[in-house]
Amino acid sequence: MSDKETAGDDTPVPNLIVAPGQLPTFQNRAAVFVANLLGLFFGNEKQAEKLAMVVGEVDSYGGRLVPILNLLFSGRGLNTLVLEREPDDSLCRYFEEVAGLTLPERFVLPHRDYLTLGRFTEVDLEAHHPLIDTLKHSFAPWIDGYVTDDTLTRIAHRIGKRTISSKAGSFLGNNKRELHLFLESAGLPVVATELATTPGELTSALKKIKKAGFHSGVVKSAIGASGIGLVKVNSLEDAAAVASEVPDYFFFEGACLVQGWLSPGSHGVSRVRSPSAQLFLDEDSITIYDLTEQILSQASVHEGNESPPPYLAEREEWRAELLRQAGIAGRWLHEKGYRGMSSVDFLLVELENGGADIYVCEINARVTGATYPSVLARHFMPEGSWLLRNLRFETPLAGKDLLTLLEKSGDLFRPGTSETGVFPVNFNAGADGRIHKGQFLCLAHSTAGSHVLLEMAELDLPCAPDRD
Repeated sequence: MSDKETAGDDTPVPNLIVAPGQLPTFQNRAAVFVANLLGLFFGNEKQAEKLAMVVGEVDSYGGRLVPILNLLFSGRGLNTLVLEREPDDSLCRYFEEVAGLTLPERFVLPHRDYLTLGRFTEVDLEAHHPLIDTLKHSFAPWIDGYVTDDTLTRIAHRIGKRTISSKAGSFLGNNKRELHLFLESAGLPVVATELATTPGELTSALKKIKKAGFHSGVVKSAIGASGIGLVKVNSLEDAAAVASEVPDYFFFEGACLVQGWLSPGSHGVSRVRSPSAQLFLDEDSITIYDLTEQILSQASVHEGNESPPPYLAEREEWRAELLRQAGIAGRWLHEKGYRGMSSVDFLLVELENGGADIYVCEINARVTGATYPSVLARHFMPEGSWLLRNLRFETPLAGKDLLTLLEKSGDLFRPGTSETGVFPVNFNAGADGRIHKGQFLCLAHSTAGSHVLLEMAELDLPCAPDRD
């Protein structure tokens, strides 16, 4: 389904294509992709340090791009992936020899070097890092990353390549405060919100949220990811004490959002769900290509995704409203200059009267934790169900031994041989070089089937008792 409109000033707006379960034609170009995962916060290094501490083995997370980069960029020429750490060799062989995927050329650039490159002058760049000369001679005319920040923009200029998304589009697209202001102006539903421009204004803002009838609240920095930049306020009874615990780096990008926390038992709420629409934006169109459900921890840290959300099968009106709001948010993102992969995350608040309130929670203008499984799943099994979870191991082991365990148990997904199975997307190595955890995609014909595959993998692998 597509929808072409014209804005009030006769300016054409992008074509909106709504096709959950069908991969769009992604970027018909070759690119250098810098996996600047710790650059997600646009120079807020305190937040980057917090992400590394909470997630663990964060320098190997860029490996999730290895199997999908040549699906996202299909133009003539060789794509290049710049990682913070070498991916596991045995896993790369699985991608090529078993899954039949082609892989990009790969280079390593640790985060500290990425930051240094952003500070160097052009002469210093060529004198201090050989990767710059290598990238200059890459056939790919484009450069992209998780975010297009100052550092990526400077690197692009010095190697003579164009960024796919504008710096402003990338920044605004990931800015929760700017999104909230747009949602209000567009008349879309929003949760009770106050803005605190300084730490000293947090107490007053929390008191206003309490006066609005909320028992709990949340403080969100303008830029955040995976629960970093978010502090849940379990009780608003002592706002001053809570406000003093919010780190100063929350205000790195200006005012924070202070919002009411919707939970069962208050405001007529019976349950809160976290669906997410997966989007791709190019110059002329916005495609919604999957609807997923986020799996979140109690601290709102992203732990996995599944698709399709099972509860939407019986509530077409909820599904239609999610797609409608995703289209509105996607057009705003496109207008801001962002191009590439994105997700629109929601709160779907089920009410005791049987209805539901649906709120856009945030936009992630980047490759996200749902991009990898969605693209791979829809590539191999367009009509199926999928589930992605992180599994941590009690005893770290070599990547080839992990693959052997999956193979011998019959869990491993083998295109052309097995209709369903477990696709290992990425392995996270520790300082010892062994695999401490990984991301595993369960491909099945039904939601129940994908959950069974996960349970079997947990039995067949030396998994820790608690999922990561």
